[in-house]
Amino acid sequence: MIRSPAVAGQFYPGSWRELDREVRRLTRDLPEKIPAKGIIVPHAGYVYSGAVAGEVYSSVEIPDRHIVFCHNHSGIGAEAAIDSRGDWAMPWGKVPIDEELAGRLVGASLLLSEDRLAHSREHSLEVQLPFLRRFRESFRFVPIALGRLSIADCRSLGESVAHVLRDDPSPPLLIASSDMTHYESDASARKKDRQAIARILELDPEGLYKTVRSERITMCGMIPATVVLFAALALGATQARLIKYSTSGDVSGDRNQVVGYAGLAIR
Repeated sequence: MIRSPAVAGQFYPGSWRELDREVRRLTRDLPEKIPAKGIIVPHAGYVYSGAVAGEVYSSVEIPDRHIVFCHNHSGIGAEAAIDSRGDWAMPWGKVPIDEELAGRLVGASLLLSEDRLAHSREHSLEVQLPFLRRFRESFRFVPIALGRLSIADCRSLGESVAHVLRDDPSPPLLIASSDMTHYESDASARKKDRQAIARILELDPEGLYKTVRSERITMCGMIPATVVLFAALALGATQARLIKYSTSGDVSGDRNQVVGYAGLAIR
């Protein structure tokens, strides 16, 4: 069972040589790395959000296993869809799913449903893999696409993930894929995004969920970020750090209609 790339040549270069060059341009080899439990990273085309994502991946320790939570933009499939078997094809080759870890996650949470269709055309998880490959030539991952979950569902899923990982001697990195405010003025986007980022920095998943809803912040990966916060807290996280923030206006020069991008580490 092999998933073919959905957005190679669109969100990122389709050839491995060009992709490797682009990812290296967007990342750095830093001497000291943050031992993070989780990260929140954007998922737009690399031309817009790649610098933020690249700085996050450059800044944290990258293990050889990952659980990646993304927003299900298409709405197709289960509300908490896991792909637990096979490989994902990428321009450099196949990336294996960690089937053993995926099986344990399915066994721990009644919310998770096996659903490859939900992942078939989704871009927001796929675009993370080249950055992981930059710092780990060989790695495994578990892909989970999330839809309309309640705050209780987010807590349940996050704490179930933590239960699976609690005694793991080399726990995987938890990754939440999310862009921030969409298609508002640069000033409005920055103001709204500061409110959401503040809740993340306070390690307040309930506050993030409620703030995004009440302030109508179009943070598409709010559910993945909330789940990762609940999981990280259950695993003993004590602080979060904003690594980089920008908007698409910083690249395009258009400040009238922007998308915000935030990169954070939770440790």
